[in-house]
Amino acid sequence: MKVPFTDLNAQYQSIKNKIEKAISAVIENSSFIMGEEVEQFEKEFAHFCETKYAVGVGSGTDALYLALKSCGIEEGKKVITVPNTFIATTEAITLAGGKILFTDIDEKSFNIDPQKLEDVLKKEKKKHSASNPFPSALIVVHLYGTPAEMNSICRLADKYELKVIEDAAQAHGAKYKGKTAGSICDAGAFSFFPGKNLGAYGDGGAVTTNNPQIAEYIKMARNHGRKEKYIHQFEGINSRLDTIQAAVLRVKLSFLKDWNERRREIAKKYLANLKDIEELTLPEVYKDIDSVYHLFVLRHRKRDKLREYLAKKGITTGIHYPIPLHLQPAYKHLGYKKGDFPVTEKIAEEILSLPVYPEMTDEMINYVSDTIHKFFK
Repeated sequence: MKVPFTDLNAQYQSIKNKIEKAISAVIENSSFIMGEEVEQFEKEFAHFCETKYAVGVGSGTDALYLALKSCGIEEGKKVITVPNTFIATTEAITLAGGKILFTDIDEKSFNIDPQKLEDVLKKEKKKHSASNPFPSALIVVHLYGTPAEMNSICRLADKYELKVIEDAAQAHGAKYKGKTAGSICDAGAFSFFPGKNLGAYGDGGAVTTNNPQIAEYIKMARNHGRKEKYIHQFEGINSRLDTIQAAVLRVKLSFLKDWNERRREIAKKYLANLKDIEELTLPEVYKDIDSVYHLFVLRHRKRDKLREYLAKKGITTGIHYPIPLHLQPAYKHLGYKKGDFPVTEKIAEEILSLPVYPEMTDEMINYVSDTIHKFFK
């Protein structure tokens, strides 16, 4: 049996008529930039995320960048985040003029460790001076679709006066103690990259917030710093969500709760099927956190051998992410070295992402599970 890592075409086929009708309507209307579909999607996505505002932008990277700028990040200001994330998280910091400061993660959740975060903040407090400013903001990554420990993080943010941005690129619809990802802090940044739980047919992103000033700034900044044609209040960028993409996202948003629930069902089946394999470390399940399982990530000391075995059996897997950001060539100038973030580094050598997407059949899930069992026999 062939089991792809994801299957976007299968999803398309299931909603083909609705998608084609939505795209055709935009083409007939010819309102390709900032058309009505964008505003409608923003309202619907804000409702889905339980925020007052959602602002569509050109990509998830731009969502992070504009969220940072809206929170006052500029030249020389420090922003804390984790090294086990996609480089877009840190690119946005640099693009905004900020300085990247890493902290390590919790071994069970793969998310930011509040205790380690506090250690970093205490250390920065001691070093604080006119020439060495204290961190201004924090990007919390809800990795793999599982929200971080937000109560502890928000308490620290309040204590140390940090702006907090949720990198919710993998967490559309995830909940932390009843609160939806993207609604918990100053702003949430989402990606609509095609492979996400809510994916466009190209690039796209959004910023969610309950703060009217943040929303207004991003609406202007994404459109060259203007409210009306030819009157520019400041220099912005061109980061408008395409109308066609908004139309696609509106269709897909109506299915997202069901798709997320199917992801949870798949995860439950994997957890039940693989629980007896002692050599595997399976994803942690939390009582008050509803993951949307953008990825189902397990751990094994001989990850590469397992991955090679699965590939030979027709099962495609992934590694998210094999090289921590502090060890990437792009960040050599930051001066980090191997051993600085031991939990991140250990996990990077063991993690393996199994196929998980709503169109997976139970037969596929069982085949993947059975094949993994055979590897350990």
